[in-house]
Amino acid sequence: MESSLRSAQWYAGDDRNAYIHRAWMRRGVPDSAFEGRPQIAIANTASDLTPCNAHLDEVSRSVQNGVYEAGGIPLDLPVVSLGETNVRPTAMLWRNMAAMATEEMLRANPIDGVVLLGGCDKTIPSLLMAAASVDLPAVVVPGGPMATGTFRGEPLGCGTDVWRLSEEVRAGTLSQKAFLESEQATIRSRGHCNTMGTASTMALVAEALGTTIPGLAGTPAIDSRLLKAAHESGRLVVRLVAEGRTPSSLLTKGSFHNAIVALSAIGGSTNAVVHLLAIAGRAGIELTLDDFDRIGAEVPLLVNLRPAGQYLMDDLQRAGGFLAVLREVRDLLDPEALTVTGRPLVDHLDEARIWDPQVITPRSDPLQPNAGITVLRGSLAPAGAIIKPAAASPRLLQHRGRAVVFDSIEDFSARIDDPDLDIDADSVMVLRGCGPKGYPGMPEVSNMPLPKKLLEQGVRDMVRVCDGRMSGTAYGTVVLHVAPEAAAGGPLALVRTGDWIVLDVRARRIDLDVPADELARRLPTEATVRGFAAPRRGWERLYVDHVQGAETGADLDFLVGSSGPRVSRESH
Repeated sequence: MESSLRSAQWYAGDDRNAYIHRAWMRRGVPDSAFEGRPQIAIANTASDLTPCNAHLDEVSRSVQNGVYEAGGIPLDLPVVSLGETNVRPTAMLWRNMAAMATEEMLRANPIDGVVLLGGCDKTIPSLLMAAASVDLPAVVVPGGPMATGTFRGEPLGCGTDVWRLSEEVRAGTLSQKAFLESEQATIRSRGHCNTMGTASTMALVAEALGTTIPGLAGTPAIDSRLLKAAHESGRLVVRLVAEGRTPSSLLTKGSFHNAIVALSAIGGSTNAVVHLLAIAGRAGIELTLDDFDRIGAEVPLLVNLRPAGQYLMDDLQRAGGFLAVLREVRDLLDPEALTVTGRPLVDHLDEARIWDPQVITPRSDPLQPNAGITVLRGSLAPAGAIIKPAAASPRLLQHRGRAVVFDSIEDFSARIDDPDLDIDADSVMVLRGCGPKGYPGMPEVSNMPLPKKLLEQGVRDMVRVCDGRMSGTAYGTVVLHVAPEAAAGGPLALVRTGDWIVLDVRARRIDLDVPADELARRLPTEATVRGFAAPRRGWERLYVDHVQGAETGADLDFLVGSSGPRVSRESH
């Protein structure tokens, strides 16, 4: 009987090519490995240079056991891994490359389904982009957050407290010695950041999209329940192959609706916006910036986690976990959007409970009533910009200030602590040349450190405007993802120091208060036009030539959409 498995295109038959494929893959596996058993790839982003994902080899072994138990053949497939803290000039430069490489390897090999192992910021987005493009049955297993470390009796939120403590050093309220001592306590265990940064956000968003076993996301990396869920995920993907259920049958507009509701309720990272737009683009789902505002802006903030709150990821798990959060906003969720279990997401919420209302606040008493990411437009961002009110200072959400402009992050670093810099607490700091094309890669620099002289005066927040991104662990009144970016000819390229900028978050506006005829006479500075001046070759050149704007997800123009799993030609 002819097998319906995709891998049979490689292994079935008695001809020379089938002989070659089987012979080279035997390596001790039984004959039954090629007789109707689904071949399951485990797309594994483990790497010593991605420390947040270094434990994923252990997770992979649990997945393999589950696959084998369910009758499949597990195949570990190392894929491109991007360590947010190490990769220069920015991991975002290679998100699309990682997605493309994973897509091509899944398509090129005799694979029937895939389990996606990610954790650090760009790994889950790139894996989901790849899965949506190749459209083989897929399940995500997030690697989980690290355990909380303490310093001088206080819990440390990795990322968030780095920004906070480094500013206190510059302000003169913390010694350099004490700051460096805290370094030893920040990273206590394996796993990704323990704040509601991008890694935690994308794990929870992946669950809201329906791509993980409900209740898995947020499980700490050191928790044995992660390995149990990994085993179950291995079993599940074999079932998905048998039932023919792929990402295209799962990812719908309703799935992305649920992801946006979840993003707002957890106070998630602004980076999720650009990642969700890119994933939707691969899945053929029409998603725009306006959807984030329409669906999420009025959703209450329920999760009291740093940087928008007080607690950390292991507290979220203790307090009831992600499903308890979703249960509070159940009426806002799409009731028909499915998960990899084959059941709607909302069907998994009945037994969820809040066990600590200090960590997960009830809907009746939220941390903030309307805390979703807000989309801004105006003369400074005609294609859109975003701000995270939950992490901003309420007094600055309506503000008019004089611009202080920096043409690059190097320009900023060279001048920000100059005591003669003409800047005060009411100024608006503008950093450009940090968009997808201009940097290139759109780095996490938008949450610019404040001038030392203002820190010493007690200032801890100012309005900042940038065409780059900021870390999901960061905080402050930061307008980011300004589009079009300066290097693509956006109005940000025309701003001059001394211009007045008007921010009105309630009105969803960010405007440059300069007469139109004056702007028409201006030309961008040479630095803004040329962007980063280093020679470009290889991936960087391809990226700059084809990357789209942040408002569409910053994917490459020729990667948008899906090509499916078909490979038409034999290799021999």
